[in-house]
Amino acid sequence: MRVIVVDNDDTPSARDLVTRACQDLGLTFLYLHAPARNISIARNACLAHADAALVAFIDDDETAGPGWLAALIGTLDSAGADVVFGPVQAVYEPASPAWLRQADLHSTRPVIGAGGVIQTGYTCNVLFRGQILQTANGPRFAESLGRSGGEDTVFFHDLYEAGARMAFSPSAIVFEPVPPARSRMGWLVRRAFRMGQTHAWVLNKRIEAGRLGARFAAIMVAAAKSVFCLGAAIAGLGSGRVWRRQCVRAALHAGVVAKLFGLRDVTLY
Repeated sequence: MRVIVVDNDDTPSARDLVTRACQDLGLTFLYLHAPARNISIARNACLAHADAALVAFIDDDETAGPGWLAALIGTLDSAGADVVFGPVQAVYEPASPAWLRQADLHSTRPVIGAGGVIQTGYTCNVLFRGQILQTANGPRFAESLGRSGGEDTVFFHDLYEAGARMAFSPSAIVFEPVPPARSRMGWLVRRAFRMGQTHAWVLNKRIEAGRLGARFAAIMVAAAKSVFCLGAAIAGLGSGRVWRRQCVRAALHAGVVAKLFGLRDVTLY
């Protein structure tokens, strides 16, 4: 096993820390400096240097148990899949408000459609076969989304469209702490709005150029969903968890509308 760590800072500020940690742990490692502050650049650097049969991604603020990789590999084999995602369980601070823990808007799992089909995913907990990097014209993460987020959603959707089979491994859990800055409704609404913009990015690929009718229909559906969620938020004002969850969902659908109208992606990172 080889560990690749990509430092996305302006300067190679983590080089000494990564070197010491990997040497102390007895890990075969590769440290790369891939500036600056664009996560797509960092992830593409990983892809460029990943030559193993199996490639896994995990975020720098996450903790995985000793059975994490084994669970991912087991599901990859049993499902006959090309890509397998694991759940990301949010860890809230003791002082976090009750509604935040109850709504649990930070935990992540893939959307599983009819027949167990997964059409996209994320890089915070994933394992895939290295051979898929040689398919679909060498897929890479879009640098234009490297500051807004959503580049992994588009990346894995492109793999799905190219024929990659995706699965979910519920026991391959990683844990991610939620900092106070991301515990506020303002941040959650902005993130949901950006997620809606990413979904619209995918929709745009499906809508043929010049098909104004299809674009208009997509805008109307998303707008109707946003209005419905706002109504549900008003109806649920008695529950801190319910109205906040519905507001976040309304923001997601509003993001779809905004992107389909051509609004620039929100920058979160």
